[in-house]
Amino acid sequence: MLSSTPRTNLLGAGYATLAALCFSLNDVGIKFLSDSYALHQIVLIRTLVGLATLAIVIAPFAGGLTLIRTRCVGWHLLRGLCIVFANSFLFLGLASLPIADAIAIYFIAPLIVTLLSVLFLRERAGPRRWTLILLGFAGVLFIVRPGSSTFQVAALFPMIAATLYAAVHVIARRIGGTESAATMTFWILMSFVAASSTIGLILGDGRLAGNVHPAFEFLVRAWAPIQRADLWIFVMLGTSGVIGGFLISQAYRIAQASFAAPFEYISMPLAVVWGVTVFGTFPDISAWIGIALIVGTGLALIWFESRKRSGADQTAEVFR
Repeated sequence: MLSSTPRTNLLGAGYATLAALCFSLNDVGIKFLSDSYALHQIVLIRTLVGLATLAIVIAPFAGGLTLIRTRCVGWHLLRGLCIVFANSFLFLGLASLPIADAIAIYFIAPLIVTLLSVLFLRERAGPRRWTLILLGFAGVLFIVRPGSSTFQVAALFPMIAATLYAAVHVIARRIGGTESAATMTFWILMSFVAASSTIGLILGDGRLAGNVHPAFEFLVRAWAPIQRADLWIFVMLGTSGVIGGFLISQAYRIAQASFAAPFEYISMPLAVVWGVTVFGTFPDISAWIGIALIVGTGLALIWFESRKRSGADQTAEVFR
């Protein structure tokens, strides 16, 4: 972690803002393609484009082939497994829910990070943090509305994704001191290649399509020929995913967390914009209350956590 100055804080905020834009483009691209292609097909093609982007754009400035070297293969494999499942659940949620609802639920990740840090890193959480956690989960209930006629099983998917991403964040705290952002990105990409290829070989013929809950149809759909008009979306997914992950790593490397982290929340208004302009959806009153609670408590918790610690982890999300 470099020492932060007003200049590096501003630069880090710029990196975080650009990263949030990259991740938001990923979200809208995944949702746009979810009606035509299988999830594992999208993830595999996206990852191959991401690997090419890493090799051409990032690796030359990050040590070349030396970024493959690691002392923490086991931790990388565990972290990769968590991110593969986290992405899968987030993308399943994006396919089934209004994009603003899915992203809002996903933003409970900072709250879950605090919970996991208490459980596994033996950190302490005072009354203010517990209050924020409870308020954040209350916001989820406003969006999910369990027991109502509008409840969907898919509403649980972004919450599961947030939990897994929180676990990724905790693992990053253990290995971030010795592993570079580029190295972590490479191993995550290889995890995606292995997982999506395996699932594709098993389910790529669509044998389960039409015989599962509609929320899982995106996962078991047969592979489809890529339409020429969709090629640019696949390229955008791969490049924005890797570049976004690298930018957010850089943001937390040079800037104070309390300064950079709030800029990630630009993804929330962007999700609302995409919902209205691309997908024709707009949050209702209950969803707006939930969004306000989740975003407000998340930002407050980030501020409390940044006061407790000097410095920040390298990354909370590497390749979303």
